[in-house]
Amino acid sequence: MAGDETGRVDSWIWAVRLTKTRSMASSACRAGHVRVNGARVKPAHMVKAGDEVRLRHAGRERVVEVVRVITKRAGPPVAAECYIDNSPPPPPREAFVAVPARPRGAGRPTKRDRRDMEKLSGRPAR
Repeated sequence: MAGDETGRVDSWIWAVRLTKTRSMASSACRAGHVRVNGARVKPAHMVKAGDEVRLRHAGRERVVEVVRVITKRAGPPVAAECYIDNSPPPPPREAFVAVPARPRGAGRPTKRDRRDMEKLSGRPAR
């Protein structure tokens, strides 16, 4: 069915390797994380060449333009030819804040430990 005029949005997202499984693509559609031409869509919505698909997945928004509709999962080189990626670059790794962690089994934090953790996270002390 490669080269069809239209295809289901969840199947296309999976086929071009934007999600790992088709069920993840369907779940993203049902949760409202997929938009086609600015409108939230259901998994069975049909996409065609020229549509803009926005997908929020794995903490990142992907913005792609459909070049070719495929319904069978293809290899990475073939899948990359089926869309134009207009996504913003991912945030740098330094932008993530380190979460303070205590060793497992260390017990309940003391008042001093709690104050240190609050100071590290940037929250005002109580």
